[in-house]
Amino acid sequence: MRHYFVGILGIGEYYSAAIYEQQVMALIDELFKQSDYALLTGGSMMYIDAVCNGIDDIPTVDEKTRDLLKRRLKEEGLEALCEELKRLDPEHYAIVDKQNPRRVVHALEICIMTGKTYTSFRTNERKQRPFRILKIALNRPREELYNRINLRVDQMMDSGLLDEARLLYPQRELNALNTVGYKELFAYLDGKWELNEAVERMKGNTRRYARKQLTWFKNDPDIRWIELKNDTTAEEIIRNLNTPYSI
Repeated sequence: MRHYFVGILGIGEYYSAAIYEQQVMALIDELFKQSDYALLTGGSMMYIDAVCNGIDDIPTVDEKTRDLLKRRLKEEGLEALCEELKRLDPEHYAIVDKQNPRRVVHALEICIMTGKTYTSFRTNERKQRPFRILKIALNRPREELYNRINLRVDQMMDSGLLDEARLLYPQRELNALNTVGYKELFAYLDGKWELNEAVERMKGNTRRYARKQLTWFKNDPDIRWIELKNDTTAEEIIRNLNTPYSI
């Protein structure tokens, strides 16, 4: 089976859910000429919603504005940018995750570049798609899920994740590297934590992200839930699609 959108960008290249939506919709047109089915997998909630429901037509941020806000975040800090967003767009400030620099900075980029509020571009209108969507979520007992996450982190470390982090360390300020895994190892390389603590924090932050995914998907009434165990087979999953499941 061929996979798409894997290894298509350099770590310094700009990307967004809006760009992803455009590229996926163009690809789907081609895929449906060859098959009646296409499979979208993954756990990035906003990107899944962009394909299934569409995304607001928010302008692409120009490089000058992006560099400006990147520099200001480094020099002034997140709290100062939150205060500016509160002044420029109090409505979005009230709902934005103020601990997430990417969300705060992006909203400010739009405000500064366009002279309009970020809120004014958010219509939340659901787009009609020319295909049927079947949403399936695979769920595991929480303890089993956490054990698998912990094991996966150990496997990544054994496979050379620390060496990879060392290689990328000089570029650690890039948005693409502001992710679970790299952030904790960069803190270790900065001398902030011992390696064991960095690895344990990586596991904890991954488990936290998994809980956030479950909460997001649980609020989607269109999802069909499949409860998994370690020995669940693909055939059982397909067979159970005709049975209602809930989380």
